[in-house]
Amino acid sequence: MEIKWKGVMPAVTTKFTDNDELDLEMFKVNLEAQLDAGVHGIVLGGTLGEASTLSDSEKRILTRETASFVNGKVPVLINIAEQTTKGAIEAAHKAEEDGANGLMMLPPMRYKAGDREVVEYFKAVANNTSLPLMVYNNPVDYKIEVTLDMFEELLKCDTIQAVKESTRDISNVTRIKNRFGDRLRIMTGVDTLALESLLMGADGWIAGLVDAFPAETVAIYELQKAGKIEEALRIYRWFLPLLELDINPKLVQNIKLAEVATGIGTENVRPPRLPLVGEERKHVLYVIEEGLKTRPQLPDYKNL
Repeated sequence: MEIKWKGVMPAVTTKFTDNDELDLEMFKVNLEAQLDAGVHGIVLGGTLGEASTLSDSEKRILTRETASFVNGKVPVLINIAEQTTKGAIEAAHKAEEDGANGLMMLPPMRYKAGDREVVEYFKAVANNTSLPLMVYNNPVDYKIEVTLDMFEELLKCDTIQAVKESTRDISNVTRIKNRFGDRLRIMTGVDTLALESLLMGADGWIAGLVDAFPAETVAIYELQKAGKIEEALRIYRWFLPLLELDINPKLVQNIKLAEVATGIGTENVRPPRLPLVGEERKHVLYVIEEGLKTRPQLPDYKNL
């Protein structure tokens, strides 16, 4: 399946049972809600997917189960976050075998690689898989920035097609467009800059709070795409306090609480993460409850 790098692609959470096993039943409840809302792809095994806590076999199960459940309706991507080039290539091969349609890929983990090392790492994977690849550029959280000069070299690989733009610098969207045009597609990765990034030319949105509020997220994308900016702004302004739950070290716990509130998830996280308690929990629940009280009525965004 050819990936059209556009639209809303949820970075889905991984669901766990009370016994800390994969909860595929609830996982599919959430997937169904995403598809019903009209998302344009599914991204597995990112930060929100608690990737660092998943075993290799669990990642493969999630990929196979998602590919089977989605059944070609939208592309399925899985994140690669490995410590070695060999491990990253092996992960790409497994993803391809398991039915993934594309890859999202972080720079090397743990070791703070230099620019040349990062470029060679991405190129090695790109040259050893037929799957299209989206570079996850998040120097705030992962301490390595993929610069425009590095992309100049990376784009010599045809399979490197997109960037998940999470630098938090809104002007970077324009810099990328000015330098690469449509050769490098831009998927904004910061919920609180999503509409701004789309209006500046980003092609799509790898979203977080979509996990709990899929229809509202897709509505914002479709409305701005149709030129209905005021309608998109109205929803986005309502959404912002909730979107801020994504820009937080406890984003997984926050968003899973929101999924519980909207009936499409559970609160279970995998240790060392623990559910929120005390004042922190009260604050997050307050934000969610206020959002639900004032939840906007959506226009028929699927038929614009």
